[in-house]
Amino acid sequence: MRPAAAQPQAALIASLQSRVLAAHSATLALESWCADHKLAGDPHLVARRMDVADKPLTAAQRARLAIGPDEPVRYRRVRLACGDRVLSEADNWYVPARLTPEMNATLDGTRTPFGRVVRPLEPTRQTLEVRPFPQAAAPGPDDPLFEVDAVLSTGSGQPFCEVAETYLGGALPEASR
Repeated sequence: MRPAAAQPQAALIASLQSRVLAAHSATLALESWCADHKLAGDPHLVARRMDVADKPLTAAQRARLAIGPDEPVRYRRVRLACGDRVLSEADNWYVPARLTPEMNATLDGTRTPFGRVVRPLEPTRQTLEVRPFPQAAAPGPDDPLFEVDAVLSTGSGQPFCEVAETYLGGALPEASR
């Protein structure tokens, strides 16, 4: 049985996970979470790009995106922040040919989160896997809470992106830590 202090935390983590899994956009889910829990004065997320080497897609990922071995794919790793809190980190592989030139330019040149950029595509999410992490008594801001792998498709069903998201302790309100 969990200690009494961990139970509210477990409920918050479960609530965050449920919200992300039910949403068509992790960006919108996190922004509403940030607003509901008053994590920052401005609940809009910012995508902080991480300078990392590209991760090539696997054959299984290419199959899920319905692309051949030579179709260009862009990769970006970001930390999604609400105010000074980092709520999640994400690996994002997307097919630039399935986005508009304006969307690609915004992703290349701004800190706008992917979910906000692609909103005109009316994306849906198909969750591939959810992986929880064992929880410390009081997770720190950079401690992983759970991971979600998902494929994003347009409203008409064409896949255009695969994400691997890690949600962090920074998403938990101060009262829960």
